[in-house]
Amino acid sequence: MYPSNQGAPDAVRLHSVRKVYGKERTGVVALNGVTVGFGRGTFTAVMGPSGSGKSTLLHCAAGLDRPSSGEVFLAGQELSRLREVDLTKLRRDRIGFIFQAFNLLPALDVLQNVTLPLRLAGRRADPNLVTSVIDRVGLGPRRRHRPGELSGGQQQRVAIARALVTQPEVIFADEPTGALDTRAAREVLGLLREAKSRAGQTIVMVTHDPVAASYADRVLFLADGQVVGELLEPSADEVAQRMTHLGAWAEPGMVH
Repeated sequence: MYPSNQGAPDAVRLHSVRKVYGKERTGVVALNGVTVGFGRGTFTAVMGPSGSGKSTLLHCAAGLDRPSSGEVFLAGQELSRLREVDLTKLRRDRIGFIFQAFNLLPALDVLQNVTLPLRLAGRRADPNLVTSVIDRVGLGPRRRHRPGELSGGQQQRVAIARALVTQPEVIFADEPTGALDTRAAREVLGLLREAKSRAGQTIVMVTHDPVAASYADRVLFLADGQVVGELLEPSADEVAQRMTHLGAWAEPGMVH
């Protein structure tokens, strides 16, 4: 069992989570009894060989996928006990998502894409908050530009602003820098770290990049669907060295 960093209360906690795709006896085991916490106001990177269960862990933690067994607590609620409509509301109100594919609507400009989650939730956008968030990600002068007029790094910053504007307790990021060049990736990671330090938000990021992982407070390592180690305040070299040793754990039967 690997405790959450800094002894902080957990924003998200998985207890004995097992996820099997298919039938229990013959299916593919993605997570195999994972117990781990993500403390409030911390930034955790999740790493592991291809097929180690990283994305499955993130999806179960975020309520996007239900575990086969075990419990997931988010914002003080155990997710398996929620009706689908309540789970959807929890995700909408308390969680932000950032993915490798920016998932922006091409017909909408920056301002419209950023405020879309609020409109879908029937919530009035606070103009001062929206302006502040767009300025924080450095897109103030481009607020009326559409995604096709922006670089990849700028599009990902729109996605970050969209995740921040609902003021979520937890932000889940799945390979958020995977499609970006080095400079854009560094800017995006800096924004995620700022969300943690400035607003006390909890960041859980799946990544394959040791440099990206070095921006986190803690790196959690998975192999064969299990937590096999962690590093606190790591350097990119330390992460890369640990990943080299984990490569032998991957098995063809595991899922990503």
